[in-house]
Amino acid sequence: MEALVTFLGTHIEMVYVLILSIFVGVEVIAKVPAVLHTPLMSGANAIHGVVLIGAIVVLGHASPDNVAAMVLGFVAVVLGTLNVVGGFVVTDRMLEMFRNRPSAER
Repeated sequence: MEALVTFLGTHIEMVYVLILSIFVGVEVIAKVPAVLHTPLMSGANAIHGVVLIGAIVVLGHASPDNVAAMVLGFVAVVLGTLNVVGGFVVTDRMLEMFRNRPSAER
């Protein structure tokens, strides 16, 4: 616990930036119209492919003796994969709305 307090004391500027970025992010997302929400979220989820690559690299460099790093790396890979796949599913569903449907013959 003492190490955490020391870390926060020496890096207080980063804590302020993190807190301010959370507030700015919430305000920016709250101002997005509903029409743009799906395209923006699907694009953001697709960008998480970079996170997936980073998780694979970290998992590949973790020593086999460090169980915590292996477990966290595996969880990061699984969650990153789910996020990327979810982003593409949302994008596909969004694009499905704009495809021409065959008209019903009467």
